[in-house]
Parts: sequence; C-alpha cells; structure tokens
Amino acid sequence: MADTPCYPIIYVRGYAMTKSEITETTSTPYMGLELGSTKARQAWDGAVRKVFFESPIVRLLKEGYSDIYRDGLQLESGPIPPQSIIIHRYYDAADPDFGSGKVPTIVDAAKGLSDLILRVRDQVCLDGRMKPEDFRVYLVAHSMGGLVCRCFLQNGAAGSDAARKLVDKVFTFATPHNGIEMAGMNVPDFFGLWDMNNFNRDEMRKYLDIKDKNVGVNSLDGKFDPSRFFCLVGTNSKDYDVARGVSRLLAGELSDGLVRIENAYVSGAPRAHVHRSHSGPYGIVNSEEGFQNLTRFLFGDVSVNGVLEIENLPLPPATRLQKLLGKKIGYYFEVAVATRGALDFDLTRRTVANNSAILRSRAELFEDDGTLKADARHPHLFSTFLDLSKRPSDSREMMFTIQLAVSMITYTGEDASRDDHYVPGEYLFRDTVVISAIPPADPAASWQVGFVLADSGWSGAKTTPANGKTDEQGQPYVAIPLENEKGFKASLRLYGSHWA
Repeated sequence: MADTPCYPIIYVRGYAMTKSEITETTSTPYMGLELGSTKARQAWDGAVRKVFFESPIVRLLKEGYSDIYRDGLQLESGPIPPQSIIIHRYYDAADPDFGSGKVPTIVDAAKGLSDLILRVRDQVCLDGRMKPEDFRVYLVAHSMGGLVCRCFLQNGAAGSDAARKLVDKVFTFATPHNGIEMAGMNVPDFFGLWDMNNFNRDEMRKYLDIKDKNVGVNSLDGKFDPSRFFCLVGTNSKDYDVARGVSRLLAGELSDGLVRIENAYVSGAPRAHVHRSHSGPYGIVNSEEGFQNLTRFLFGDVSVNGVLEIENLPLPPATRLQKLLGKKIGYYFEVAVATRGALDFDLTRRTVANNSAILRSRAELFEDDGTLKADARHPHLFSTFLDLSKRPSDSREMMFTIQLAVSMITYTGEDASRDDHYVPGEYLFRDTVVISAIPPADPAASWQVGFVLADSGWSGAKTTPANGKTDEQGQPYVAIPLENEKGFKASLRLYGSHWA
C-alpha cells in the first residue's frame, strides 16, 4: 500500500430479501462478505490451473488489516488498531436470536452506522495510537448498503454531524443510487413478493432528505464531496444468480442482473465499469477488479481522469449517402484501462460487447454543416486511481494501458432500440495507448509522461513525450494526439493529480 493513511474500514452489506436470507446473513461473522471464488484458467504455459480469489475481506486481512473478533467475541469496548475491519451488523436486529425480529428501516440502519463510527473512533483512540482529531473512517458497501451510507451522510436526522465529519472516503459495489427499475419502471413493490420500497425514487428522496425536486436522487446534494465517493458498476446481467432469473430478465441486459448501469452511480463521483454481476461467487464483490479498484481508491496516491477531446469524426464513404438519405448516425466510444502486465483484470472496461460503451449521437457533437459544436459533450472515458507502491522495485515508472476504440452506427428508423433499426458501422479508430509516467523528485514539479500506440506500432518502441497543457478552466493536463488515415482526429486528455 502507498504511504497514505490507513483508517478503519466499516463494511455495510446489502439487502437480505427473505427471513432465511437474514438468518444466513447474521449467522456468519462477516455477513457473507468473506465469500471468495475459484476459477479454472489457462496459464502462460498452456496448463489449466485453479485460480483462487479469497474475497476482499480476506485479502485485506493479509495486507495488514485485522478484524475485531477475539476468543469468539466482538471487541466492543477495548482498544482496536487503526487498521481494523468492522462489519455493520444492522441485520442482527431482524434475527430473533439477536434482536427483536423486526427488519430495520434504512434510517434505522443509518443511525446504527452513526453510532458505530463514534464507537470505533473511541476504541481506536483509546490507547493513544491515534488522536481523536486525526481519526477518520472508510465506508465500503454493497448494493443497498450504499444507500444506508448515503442516508447517514445526507439525512441530518439519521445520525450525528460528529460522526459524519469522520468519514474520509466511501466505496460502493453495485448500489442502486438512482433506484431499481424492472421492465423499464421504477418499482415500489415487486409483485408483492417482498418489500422493494427502499429502491423507489420517491421513497429514496425522503430518506436521503433531498427536498429539491430538481435534484436527482443519485445526487449527494452537497452533503458529501463526490470526488471521495467511488461507484463500482457491474455490467454482466447473465451471471446473476439463476434463482433470481426473473429480476435478471426484467432488469435487462444493460444491468448487473438487478441494477441498471445508468442507475448505479452517484452524480459527479468517479466510477469504474467491470463485467461482473450484482452478487454471487463470481459477482462484483468477489472480483479481482473490485478489489483492485477498492484498494487503489482507499490507499492509492495518484488520481487519473481521461477525457477524449474530439476534433474530427469522419464519415465512411458509404455512410455519407446514408446521411443524405436522413439516416441517424451515432458513435460508440469503448475504453478499457489496465495496469501494465495485469492480464487477468481491468480497472474499468466499457465496451459494446459488455453493453456498457459510451454512446453519442452525431447531433450531440456536430452542427448540421459538420462543424464540431462549441459545447459538444466530449466523452469522459474513465476515472482511475493508481498506487506508486505497486511499481516494480527496480522501476521509477508507473505504467498502464488504455484500449480505445471509436465506431459508428446508423439508425434506419425512429426506434433506435430495435435491432432491425440498428446498423453497426465500422471502426473509425482503434488502438492501445501504453502510458509511462515518472513522478518528479520534487512534488511541485511536473511528471514525465510518455506514450506508445501499441496496436499501430510496437509496444516496446521509444515513448513519445506527451505535451503538458492547460484546459479552458485552467486545469493542467497532458495531451496525447490520436489520428489516422481515415481522418479521425482527437486528443486524449489525461488529468493527473495527487490523491490521498
């Protein structure tokens, strides 16, 4: 881990649907978050081997964190180290063996989280290893657990301001920040089989205390800094638990099997897309992609944002005639970001194949005469966090790759959602950008950033220095020019900054 502070982590689990699920949840020390996964994969030598992912909890325990269980009991009063993992066991109240048997509301769970944070602060600071004024906590949540965290942060009646001030960062896995939709409708009740009101936008607006109807339900509403709130978005609906096939069917392919991609993030917050389902052994929580994003966001030291500044998107000769015939034209922007040499996972992946590519219509980008609009919505490609401590010991460079592709589509009718009205086009640009970044000895100086286009050239070629520039808002960035013989022309802007 980087030399950033390591604060206690409070895990907040998601929705338990039935009484049996509640009992199953409360019967485990980590409320199900200890589950890992095992897969068979082909190794470099051709052999098929078992690959084990031990779950985020177990991985963190191996990297210096510890739980707060001793001799069969939970430490609720004695001192605990700053690097502790604590489970917010809000479902214990719903288990007759531990509580009243009544399922807590979102507000109840949020109040419990507030009390837990203050208790953890007192325990961590009890032996003097950390001063109370230096104490902070990380919140990590899955699914509905992210709404519990938001209720605590946004609703003044759901906890204390003293506790809210102690939250440093929040990371959510597959949280329905903008509610859950089934068959295109935001559902308050799922056929009466179980209570789904927690995911209805009108109900969410109440417990999140968002009074202004013009403010989206997925907004933090000025109550917490969105730059310190990370959303991991799942894009694999097919791997969601077969027993929940109805929800997978109704949520649709543009989802993780339960939460639609468009509803799984907080407005203005960094996010990553991974091809994982909502839950299960091979779900988003039990994924290498999830763990790498989590640890880099919590403990990394560099933040990188990528924006594609478009200059020209050419029309293929055959499409120019279609344009004259009134056909609608759009563009898919695909991106995948991975640390160099990491073959088994991406930090983020947005592709057509995974139903998560960025889509822009030509009308959003260009005037009728083909000139680029002054206020064109240039695609924000990714937000990622990097950790200098993960570099090879013999290297000063931090390296990562950006696979970028731009393709064109045409619509032959008004209903662009129908397959028979959709015609895929050809790629206008496709390449892999290998980034090499060397941090300066003086923190106030600039990084040395170079790049290689590895698909149109050799990845081991000499890097081309990227030019440092300043954008319209005065923010510094490095520019990587991208163009080809087809007439595609753009600039990949990389905004890098210190992260702690």
